[in-house]
Amino acid sequence: MTKVEHFAPGHQASNWPAVAAVATATFSVVTTEMLPVGLLPTISAELGVSTGTAGLTMTVPGLVAAGAAPLVALTVGRMDRRWVLVGLASLLTAANLLSAVAPGFTMLLALRALIGVCIGGIWAISGGLAVRLVPQGSVGSATSVIFSGIAVASVLGVPMGTLTGDLFGWRAAFLAMGVLSLGVTVALAVLLPPLPPQRAVRIGELTRLLRNSRVRAGLLVIMLLVTGHFAAYTYVRPVLEGPYVVAPTLVSALLLLFGVAGVAGNFLGGAMATRDPRRALLVIPAVLVVVLSVVPFGSGPVTAAVLLLGWGLGYGGVSVSTQSWLLASAPQAPEATTVLFVTTFNVAISLGALVGGRTVDIVSSSGVMWLGGALALLALVAVAGRGSGSRLGNRVRT
Repeated sequence: MTKVEHFAPGHQASNWPAVAAVATATFSVVTTEMLPVGLLPTISAELGVSTGTAGLTMTVPGLVAAGAAPLVALTVGRMDRRWVLVGLASLLTAANLLSAVAPGFTMLLALRALIGVCIGGIWAISGGLAVRLVPQGSVGSATSVIFSGIAVASVLGVPMGTLTGDLFGWRAAFLAMGVLSLGVTVALAVLLPPLPPQRAVRIGELTRLLRNSRVRAGLLVIMLLVTGHFAAYTYVRPVLEGPYVVAPTLVSALLLLFGVAGVAGNFLGGAMATRDPRRALLVIPAVLVVVLSVVPFGSGPVTAAVLLLGWGLGYGGVSVSTQSWLLASAPQAPEATTVLFVTTFNVAISLGALVGGRTVDIVSSSGVMWLGGALALLALVAVAGRGSGSRLGNRVRT
């Protein structure tokens, strides 16, 4: 079947509990995706693989999610989106619980591939549901709430998982996510109304979007920023415990600081992007270039805290700002742009973890920070090269 579903507006009654349930679902899948970042040393030690190889637990689900996003959108056909989400959340629950008892690295990696299917499917479907759950005038706010689950997970998922792993072991972190995913499954089943598809368009819409130069520029910026971030951040714990000589007991606290700064950065970046997404995407990579370039030269917990604070503030605004760029570039096709957004974002996550792992194993932890800074610089150049433009210089409207 070669169709992508679009949902027509017209739903009159607000259903904010359902919006909250969908936001919790996006939070759960992205937190699960990020979970290994703070657990890599303990996973590699227990399962007998190098830290770089353990980073495949980030690479594999990202790659699978990138392919799953368009495939799920194309294959679910006329199925009720409520039950598609419930099914994907159930699969996420099972994969997390089985990961907690995985006997070896190969099994863990296979389960992470299943998680990738859930990530791509839930993220792609959720992005277009706001128009089905609230009146037209509230669609913008509801969409922000749904995507806030992704933004908050991106910055808080790592410290939450790291803290749980430090206290109870890495398997307990996956167990906790399994329990959370089970709760999300129940919430989706109870709170979501029936969500049958209302209108379908041909997949040619995706190819038409890729011919839009501003859409291509936005996807390039996503690829550069997210790849650079995850190349560096996936291996931030070895850096903190190595050159910065941070005690293992303080690592989770520092990552929590990063998370709090990231949440603040999400709202700051969102406010800036609502007025002018281009300006937001000039500021964000500039901050990341400075921070990542300085990281290799610092030492000590205080310096680490300052740099992680700046890093979190910068990266926290990436998802909402790049989403705003794409919506402003193709306001007539929000669902299709969401599919492209999810696919590109997850390719970048997996590519960042893979390239970062090879850099750590072959060069050094300092080298991976410079790599992240260089990619952020390229993103800055890409945005600057687009000019202000009439559509991207104006306020974004959902």
